[in-house]
Amino acid sequence: QVHLVESGGGLVQPGGSLRLSCAASGLIFSFYVVGWYRQAPGKQRELVATITTGDSTNYADSVKGRFTISGDNARNTLYLQMNSLKPEDTAVYYCNARRLFTNVDYWGQGTQVTVSS
Repeated sequence: QVHLVESGGGLVQPGGSLRLSCAASGLIFSFYVVGWYRQAPGKQRELVATITTGDSTNYADSVKGRFTISGDNARNTLYLQMNSLKPEDTAVYYCNARRLFTNVDYWGQGTQVTVSS
């Protein structure tokens, strides 16, 4: 059974940094596309970044140059380094794993990120 557990969210001032982690169990990263999504109040969930086998990455335009996604296959852990945070980055951030060549999605419970002075 797949479990995804996020951590690392919190309150940070504009311009600050946070590092999110997603501990995964019940899956092998190389068989999945893994990534981060976020959902702000009153808005739809949106893609933040994904990473696949071979470290191929994809970022939303709004976070390019500020966020970095990475994975540790040995620890089955996914990371999102977020720098130069803006108030508009405020959202619940979710870890996602989609098995390759399927539409089967797994989600974590989410972690709140609030960017405010």
